[in-house]
Amino acid sequence: MQEIHRGRLHPGDALPGYRTLGERLGVSRNTVMAAYRELQAEGWVVSTPGEGSVVAPDPPTRLPGQAPSTEVVPEGVTMGFDLASGRMEEAPKGAPGLLKVASGLPDPRLLPGAELARAYRRALVLNRQQNLELEDPQGHPMLRQSLARMLSESRGIAASPENILVTRGSQMALFLAGQALISPGEAVAVEALGHPGVWEAFARGGARCLPVPVDGEGMRVGALVQLAESERLRAVFVTPLRQYPTLVPLSSQRRARLMAMAQAHRFAIIENDQDSEFLFEGRPRAPLAADDRAGVVIHVGTLSKIFSPNLRLGYVHGPAPLIARMRALRQALDRQGDMVLERAFAELLDDGAIHRHLNRMQQTYRIRRDVLCRALERALGDRLSFQVPEGGLALWAQVAEGVDVDRWAARALEQGVAFQPGRRFAFDGGPVQALRLGFSNYPESDLEEVALRMRAALGDDR
Repeated sequence: MQEIHRGRLHPGDALPGYRTLGERLGVSRNTVMAAYRELQAEGWVVSTPGEGSVVAPDPPTRLPGQAPSTEVVPEGVTMGFDLASGRMEEAPKGAPGLLKVASGLPDPRLLPGAELARAYRRALVLNRQQNLELEDPQGHPMLRQSLARMLSESRGIAASPENILVTRGSQMALFLAGQALISPGEAVAVEALGHPGVWEAFARGGARCLPVPVDGEGMRVGALVQLAESERLRAVFVTPLRQYPTLVPLSSQRRARLMAMAQAHRFAIIENDQDSEFLFEGRPRAPLAADDRAGVVIHVGTLSKIFSPNLRLGYVHGPAPLIARMRALRQALDRQGDMVLERAFAELLDDGAIHRHLNRMQQTYRIRRDVLCRALERALGDRLSFQVPEGGLALWAQVAEGVDVDRWAARALEQGVAFQPGRRFAFDGGPVQALRLGFSNYPESDLEEVALRMRAALGDDR
């Protein structure tokens, strides 16, 4: 192969026979035959029974593993076109050894790789055997059926496969929902403490995001009522099961009032169910979609929070006309998802592998939660106060007055730990005397180190 690539052997040149080359190299004739078959399959040689092998007339130009040649772009060369106005925030890059507890993410090291690999392999073989040319932006039918069953059994939602759209993570689901619902300039109400990525998803579609205050019972629906008197709301985004980032559930009185309000004003409720699978104490709460009789709730969930953030699978459940609109919008940017991965996940849902994994992770994450909480109390009990979260993968802590949370976060980065100060979740960008810490993606020893590094980062503020 290398001799052909270097030009020492030319197209049409005869190559040694199997026995001759085998004796020369000290290997068996069968080994040489296998090597020639591989070279022929890759296009390097042409072998004809009874006539031997010759160099192919048009052999490959690149050796296996060789990177394609790249043209060096001179420094200082600028683009010959303009980008759209505005600026996108780039995700910060962490230094080696940085303990990133800024958000609650599943630990990819605990991924049941063997079960996933087997399911993926079977799905790949089945797709090839059945010659499936499935291009469905709504998602693989088997996964939608499995999700409908899961939503019905574990969430109490009267779900059907026709009312589900599979997406590449919940962020795509929120973006498509915003595109389907909201025209440029129309208003969507959001929680004043929330996820900037959600606001960005709606804003990129032209929506005006209007903040509604949050307190110990979740979104203040009374303030939403006042907002609706002056604004025509197209949608309300809410995290009712475990408010992001404060973790408080939306009270039953506010849930009922919000549902009645949506029906009266004909706006959609977009509820994000980000990590309700993880509940360590108490009884699970039903999502708003479980009580929806008027067709006003859009339920957004994710499978990435169960296994790994690198496995991008989310879903939307909603009225059929909405799903049809979102399907058409998705087709314009992504004709289909990963059909093999979606089929593999359907198998894992159906045979109970995902539920068994969740049961194991319940125990692991509960232990990690407790270790971090105890470590924070020992190291920072005079600076942090928090309730031990009953579920989810992160905690929300109040910071004592006199401590500059943003300065603390900057110093913590220098100490090798990354957490999110409360300001990151404020719609108006103002200071919030609180912070968010994830506990799920590191073992217990690292979580104890997180508390020690945070204490060291306080410096003179302690």
